[in-house]
Parts: sequence; structure tokens; C-alpha cells
Amino acid sequence: MDSIVIDLERDLDELRGYYRSGKTKDVTWRKSQLKGMLSLIKEREGDIFKALKEDLGKHHVEAFRDEVGVLTKSIKFALNGLQGWMSSKKAKLPAVALLSSAVVLPEPLGVVLIISSWNFPFGLCLEPLIGAIAAGNTMVVKPSELAPACSSLLANAIPDYLDNKAVKVVQGGSVVGQRLLQQKWDKIFFTGSSQVGRLVMSEAAKHLTPVTLELGGKCPAVVDSLSWSWDQEAAVNRITGAKFGACAGQACIAVDYILVTKEFTSTLVALMKAKIKDMFGENPRETNSMSRIVNKQHFLRLKRLLSDPNVQKSIVYGGSMDEENLFIEPTILVDPPLDAEIMKEEIFGPFLPIITLNDIKESIEFINSRPKPLAIYAFTKNEALRKRIVSETSSGSVVFNDAIIQYAADNMPFGGVGESGQGKYHGKASFDTFSHYKAVARRSFLTDFWYRSPPWNEYKLLLIEATYNFDYLGMLLVILGLKRSR
Repeated sequence: MDSIVIDLERDLDELRGYYRSGKTKDVTWRKSQLKGMLSLIKEREGDIFKALKEDLGKHHVEAFRDEVGVLTKSIKFALNGLQGWMSSKKAKLPAVALLSSAVVLPEPLGVVLIISSWNFPFGLCLEPLIGAIAAGNTMVVKPSELAPACSSLLANAIPDYLDNKAVKVVQGGSVVGQRLLQQKWDKIFFTGSSQVGRLVMSEAAKHLTPVTLELGGKCPAVVDSLSWSWDQEAAVNRITGAKFGACAGQACIAVDYILVTKEFTSTLVALMKAKIKDMFGENPRETNSMSRIVNKQHFLRLKRLLSDPNVQKSIVYGGSMDEENLFIEPTILVDPPLDAEIMKEEIFGPFLPIITLNDIKESIEFINSRPKPLAIYAFTKNEALRKRIVSETSSGSVVFNDAIIQYAADNMPFGGVGESGQGKYHGKASFDTFSHYKAVARRSFLTDFWYRSPPWNEYKLLLIEATYNFDYLGMLLVILGLKRSR
């Protein structure tokens, strides 16, 4: 235990010293590190696929789509935009500061901690690292111990491609995590559950450390009664893929449940059954296109969600489990009890409840009666409904007629609100998250507004008011004595 503390303190001292040297503020250094990350992903792609298969049973195509491809794109985006992101931006000062200039200058926060999750072990570790490096920080990265092969690969590969004096990888479980959180950081970036997020925030508060929390929640999909068969099939294809084809539903942005009208439910269920068979075959256990549950603990948690007899009654498709191989079949439920655990906690697995409504407009009230989700997905052609969803609900993001695509968008900030998280990243938002925007102002000695200082009188009040309003005629009238009151 003591050796962990000593090593952490030694690493932090080295990181602080290296940051103070100014090396990481240089644009050449930042670009070299981003290019190093690009080389890591390209040269170790096969190892990444192997580790993801070992930890989560991910097919290499899914692994490329969700992690390798996304990261490659994100790094190139950062390299292309970095020079502009680092540039200072001119700002205006008020008229009372005549002959002045001002800029807003981004500067790195300092030494930052990144704690990542297990469901996308490379993406959720390296995506924030892109922003931390681009902003010029030094950092400690803690991969999740629940994906041991991926964690080990990151710990072994990162030192070969990135500056060891600026980037440290620390492996370990909750004890190591707790020790890390007890240290003084300039920023903490955490991805994981709301429960652990509260602990992170509590520890950070002791040092007044700013935090970004990427959490989760129950992301709903609102499905309107689509009349065209093409629209129906497209919606079902996108929902099914976003639920069962993204780490077997073990994703914070996966569709957690569906809201649909009673009259459209049978059509939706029939189409979803057909699509699941199309994606994973008649016997999904034999497919190699669906990830497995990460470990036995999470498997038993999911098993418990279905153990309620009233929940069992709502299953219309699937429900079979293979504990030895940590596999759970894609499962559809219609109207499980709203007070059941499956409708109260984030599912994070291949169960998809469908909640039926009399009118699709009731979906807004349903969503608003629950904690704010990370994302709302709505499949509709109704423009009035779209506007209501945007204006009358609160969520990290809203996507119409698709799901999950917002995660891969470099030009859109990604993050939650309320219990689904705080803070944003991806693209320039990642750079902003790990930067402080410093205001820098400068003024000439040549002129001064004597009326800005005491002793106060009504004459000075009139001049100050005219100055703030850019009312130069009014100022002249005051000086000439033609204006004596407000």
C-alpha cells in the first residue's frame, strides 16, 4: 500500500516538473504526441483486436468501427485543428479602457487524471487523452481493471509511443483508484457509473479540482407510427444495431428502452424479431458478431433484472442465457412493470423494454418524469413532435431517425446533463475541457478617464453612464454643462 503511494507521489512530482518546464506547451511536442498515438493505433491494431476479443468477445469489425476507426479519425481531426485551437482570440474592452487591447489565450490546466471505463477500453481511454495532449497537459491514465487484456496492452504500448515524462499509465482496481483520487490534480476526467462518479466528485471537492463526468442513464428511443415500410425497416435496423450491435448493449449511449404507441407495437416487435435473426442468426449463441458480457458479476446483475416474475411475463423474444460463456441472447420485453429494477436502473446489457403509450406525445412527459438521459433518440417525420422533443426535454444530445452517431461527431460536443454527466469532449470540446481560457488585457498610459475614480459626484455618474452606453454625444453634453441630470 505504501509503495503505491510512494510511486504515485514520485510520478506526480515528475509530471509537475515536466509541465513546469514548458515542454508540453510547444505545438511541435503536442503534434508529435498525437502522431505517436496514431502510430500506436495503426501498428498495434492486431493486438487491439485481440485484446478486445479476449476481454469482451468483440468482433474485429465492431472493434474497428467503435474504437480504432473512431480514434484514428479523432486524432487526425485534432492534428488538423490544433494550430487554430491554440491561437489566442481578440476580445473587446469597454470604452472606459480607451487605447487598450485584449485577447483570450488557451493554456493547459496542468497535471490531469483520466479514469476510463471497460466497455470501450481503448476509445474511452484514448479519446480524452487526445484532448489532454492537444491542450498541452501532463497526465496519468488509469484504464479499467475489468478489461485486463486491454489495460495491459495500454500500459505496455503507451510508453513505446508517447513521452514517458508526460504520460503515465497506472493499472489497478478500486484501491489504486482511491489512492489516485486522494492526490491533488488540476483536472479529473472520469468515465463510468453514476455511483462511482459521485465518489470521484466527492474526492475532487477536497482539493477544489474541476471534474468532467461522463456517466450514462436510461436513453429512450421514441418511435412514431411510421407508415412507410422503408422507414419502419430503417428505424428498426438502426435501433437494433445501436442496442445489440454495440458491445451487446453495454454502452452508455445504447438505446435503453423504447416508447411507442400501442397500435404500432406489434409491427415494431415483428420487425425487430426479424432483424435480430438477420443480424445474429437463428441461434445467437453461435454468432461471432455479438459481444459477451464483461464478467460474471455483471452477468449476474443482468440475470437478476429478469428474475422478477412480472418482468418474465413481459418477455416476447429471447431471454436465454449462457453463464459459462457469459452470453445473453438479445431480449425484447413489452410493458414490464415501471417500478421493476429493469425500468429504474440503467440496463447496460442486451435487454430492450418497449413501453406502450396511447399517444406518442405522451413520450415527452414520460421522459421528463425520469432523470435526464445522456441521449434521446426519436424516429419520426413529425416536425411538430421533433420541435417539442428539442424544446421540452433535457438530455445530453438528441438524435432524430438514428442512434449513437453523435458519439463519432468531431464537430459536436459529447456529454451528459444532470445525472447523466457534466462536461463535454470530442473534437475541439476535448481541447476546451483540458484548457483554461485566460483573459489577457493591456492598456496604454497615454490617456485616462479621471471620472472612473472617487471622489464621487453626479457629474461623474453622468459621464460613466454615457461611456458605458457609448453615448459620445451625451458625454459631450455633460462636459459642456448642457446635461445635468439622468
